[in-house]
Amino acid sequence: MSRTKLSVNINKVALIRNARGESKPDLLQFARDCESYGADGITVHPRPDERHVRYDDVPALKDLVRTELNVEGNPTPEFMKLVLDVVPHQCTLVPDDPGALTSDQGWDARTHQDFLSEVIGELHQKGIRVSIFVNDDPSMMEAAAQTGADRVELYTGPFALHYHDDSAAAIESYIRTAERARELGMEVNAGHDLDLENLNYLVASIPFIAEVSIGHALISDALYYGIENTIQMYQQKLK
Repeated sequence: MSRTKLSVNINKVALIRNARGESKPDLLQFARDCESYGADGITVHPRPDERHVRYDDVPALKDLVRTELNVEGNPTPEFMKLVLDVVPHQCTLVPDDPGALTSDQGWDARTHQDFLSEVIGELHQKGIRVSIFVNDDPSMMEAAAQTGADRVELYTGPFALHYHDDSAAAIESYIRTAERARELGMEVNAGHDLDLENLNYLVASIPFIAEVSIGHALISDALYYGIENTIQMYQQKLK
């Protein structure tokens, strides 16, 4: 079984850059350095208000990234045009409201199955691997598989919230959801609120997770440990 890959979400780095309206920190250099320090991929989530990663950052990142570029977002017409033009390695579809502070729920794949199938078909025509953001709900996986998605990304916010209360109870529905997704032929990613405390428990409990994307906690840890050390610390938790 191959190891779980670490994709570093650099949204918060862009947020700091945008605060001054200048070019520091250099987002492209940061992405390049993350790869050189051991990241297996780079994730960005451009939102309509461009408060962190901007739409015009994405083509430049595609030209630069040598591992894998994962572009997340709600498949609005503007987002779809960007992704189909840039052709990242992976596109993760997330049902964000335009003003959402952060991603906080997965798709209802039953309700949106036709829409998702159409969007995924367009992305597949460009050879883009597609993951859809899902809640820890095993019963939703059949509808998710019927959309044609290659992967699901488990929304791990509730797991992280309850991890310290009862870790076994917090992970139980995620294990069942991941196993059901795999039975239906999909690979499994995970992301949201993962950190140095809960990450190893997650991947030890679901060892076939293909990829985790981590941004907020990882960048926060880097303020103390430095980005090179932090990436290595997260990779160690994945072993």
